[in-house]
Amino acid sequence: MEVPLAKDFQWQSLASISSPRVYCSLVEAGGQIFAIGGCDDSGNPMNTFEVFSPEVNRWTNLAPMPSARAGVAVVSLGKRIMVVGGVGENQMPLKVVEVYNIDEGKWKKKSSLREPAMGISITARDCRVYAAGGMGSDLRPHSFLQQFDMLKDIWVYFAPMPTPRYGATSFLRGTKMYVLGGRQSKYAVNAFEVFDTDSRSWTKFPNIPNKRAYSRYVISEGSLYSLGGLRQGGTYRRPKFTKTVDIFDMEQGGWMKTDRSCFLRKRRADFVAGAIHGRIVVAGGLGNQPSVLETAEIFHPLKNRWENLSPMPNPRCACATIVLKNRLYAIGGVNQGPCSAVDMLSLIES
Repeated sequence: MEVPLAKDFQWQSLASISSPRVYCSLVEAGGQIFAIGGCDDSGNPMNTFEVFSPEVNRWTNLAPMPSARAGVAVVSLGKRIMVVGGVGENQMPLKVVEVYNIDEGKWKKKSSLREPAMGISITARDCRVYAAGGMGSDLRPHSFLQQFDMLKDIWVYFAPMPTPRYGATSFLRGTKMYVLGGRQSKYAVNAFEVFDTDSRSWTKFPNIPNKRAYSRYVISEGSLYSLGGLRQGGTYRRPKFTKTVDIFDMEQGGWMKTDRSCFLRKRRADFVAGAIHGRIVVAGGLGNQPSVLETAEIFHPLKNRWENLSPMPNPRCACATIVLKNRLYAIGGVNQGPCSAVDMLSLIES
């Protein structure tokens, strides 16, 4: 497999979103990027809903969400965008579920979650939406797994997730929903569990070898990468930013022994990450410096090492990120305060 050289990638600053924000959620539908809600610079949840058209580099404001909220779970189902839970105006979790019809340009309320929750992990398969975990109004992590049937507009409970948590990363591969990491109150979880949507049962996979908060998970070419993050202090240890990389082989079903040569060049947490053209990218975030990081690096799978990329045009942490058509987008985030910048990394077009 031939992978492009680090010097062949370039950053571009694109049109900004309408206002500075953090904790907005992104989803792709029909080749466009939808940005949903978030917190403004006063920390208030927003009902802003806008769409980015990459061809013309333009944001367009759409009908605002009926409920202002931040940190929502979002999934696209063809011509519909479904928004679940999140944090509302009183800074408490919500159970509201709303669906936007792209063709009609209208929002509709759907059956609510049975319990309010933020930080839900969500995936969709065949018009069925699976919502796992979350943090409830009592600030406890949930182990619920709920399935939403779009045609019947009902939520159904399935076998609960073995490890209760919120803010986990989830993705669908074939018939299986993989759920990694997440948190219980302030503490990171290293559980890795898989739900089979056919047999409706959970399987525990080997735990992520290194437990850390604000790390990132990226899938590329049959491997799953657990990247960087903040190792939380125990009784005698101070919190520590890490450059640790753990790699899970999806075919073999186990974590590989990783050499230190695979580790990130820079310690970082709460950064931008994604896979484009068979290469994994990390950028920005927080490290040992007092200000946010501007550095970016890219992993070479054959050489098993990271190489420097040109720095992010607008360095920040806590960005919303999405990969679309082999382009990595970083939207909003924080640099001293919330920002409205949009940066994109792509291959230089020859």
